[in-house]
Amino acid sequence: MKFVTDLISAQDAKTEKLTEATASGDRPTVAAPTHSAGDTPTDSMPPSGGDPELAWAPIEPAPKKKRLGLWIGLGVGVLALGAGAASMILIAPGTTVAGIPVGWLTPGAAADTIQAHVSQTEITLTGAGDDAVLTGADLGATIDATALADQAFAERPLWNVSMWMGDPVPAEITLDPAKADSALREAVPSSFEDPLDAGVVFDAATGAYVITPSATGTAVDVDALAAAMVDTIADGGSSVEFPGDPAEAAPAVTDEDATTVATSLNTMLGTIGFYIGEERTVPVDAATASTWFSVVDEDGELRIVADETAIQATIAGLPAAVDRAPVNATNIVDSAGKILRTEAEGINGRALGDTSNLASEVASKLEAGDGVIPITVSETPFESVNLVRKIDVDLSSQTATLIENGAVVRSWKISSGKSATPTDTGNFKVYAHVRMQTMKSREPDGSITETPNVPWVTYFNGDEGFHGTYWHNAFGSPRSHGCVNMPIDVAKFVYEWSPVGLEVSVHN
Repeated sequence: MKFVTDLISAQDAKTEKLTEATASGDRPTVAAPTHSAGDTPTDSMPPSGGDPELAWAPIEPAPKKKRLGLWIGLGVGVLALGAGAASMILIAPGTTVAGIPVGWLTPGAAADTIQAHVSQTEITLTGAGDDAVLTGADLGATIDATALADQAFAERPLWNVSMWMGDPVPAEITLDPAKADSALREAVPSSFEDPLDAGVVFDAATGAYVITPSATGTAVDVDALAAAMVDTIADGGSSVEFPGDPAEAAPAVTDEDATTVATSLNTMLGTIGFYIGEERTVPVDAATASTWFSVVDEDGELRIVADETAIQATIAGLPAAVDRAPVNATNIVDSAGKILRTEAEGINGRALGDTSNLASEVASKLEAGDGVIPITVSETPFESVNLVRKIDVDLSSQTATLIENGAVVRSWKISSGKSATPTDTGNFKVYAHVRMQTMKSREPDGSITETPNVPWVTYFNGDEGFHGTYWHNAFGSPRSHGCVNMPIDVAKFVYEWSPVGLEVSVHN
């Protein structure tokens, strides 16, 4: 394009010079030659008797019309070529971006023009003392000038006559919040009073998180200022008047925001602890958990910040709470090995696994709002111990003996059935337990005797059973109507020691 422009300029200069020479009547001349005596005049000399003032110039060659035509044609062609090339790189006339004229410009020049206009726009803060004046650059005003210029050229190139004088290309102007705030505070400090964000703190008295309320402040409305700039520039202006008086400034963190965080933390306090599987093996109380993290206001947003040092102090005490030796299971079985009752459940032993990275893991989970902390353990399986129990009743010696794994556990004197109402001999099994009841007995004469509040009854043969006896103390001799009378404390021991299915042997 520069070549085309230079060529046109050179042609114009040549034409202009030729025109000036013709108008003034100037013609190029040369001095007549000097001859010595004896020289013979030639055709180049003037004829004798001629005007001595005349001087002959060399004969000029005839003008080359074809060449002149060539130059004239070339000039017109260059002009046409320049106009065509320009139409391919310029934006259509009448085009505006955000109100800024960019017609007849290349996209690059248009982008520079747009950004310069936005940066140099003046903002006068009225009602602020001496009417402080700032520029768009002072406020960090930005516009996507390059993209908008490219859009304008793509949609409205010069060659497309139908797009000339088209509608404005809309655009958004933004102000850098930090830069605008700093410039405005310096220009009108009296308009600023910082709002107070709501916060979240732990209340030791209630053992829960509570909020600290927010408070509004004052500031110049930056969003409204940006909108005013957009409107002014869209109208073709470059100077904005805007009130610099204080407007209400809301806190970045509201009471509602803080309440949401506090509620979430209090929910977490109900589940926080170290878990093995689904079991919260080591709960962590609220007071301890509150030392693990705090709630901070970071750029107007509340977030949890964990303290790994405080967390590690609790982790150091975990082995004492987690480690344990195995507890063997204890089962009462009959002589065939059938389990009649599990006396003690078995518990696997366990030992806490690697905790070298646990504090970091806990911190990450807490900051994500999760208080369920899994821990790994190694386990030692428990063993099962079977107790073969049975009761032996010797009617001849009037004794009852409790036997476990072939060894005597305890033995007492009893009172079995009298000769008229003897205790049956044989092998039986316990089938029922009654804590206390009224017993009825038939006497030899057919009468019925009632005995109220008979305690700790263990039935093994129909209506015959072991029970406590409070109406006599003559143990060692037959006294009953078929049951096995025992002291009350012994009857209670038998009641608790013998599950349903326990074998009972009664013999003479």
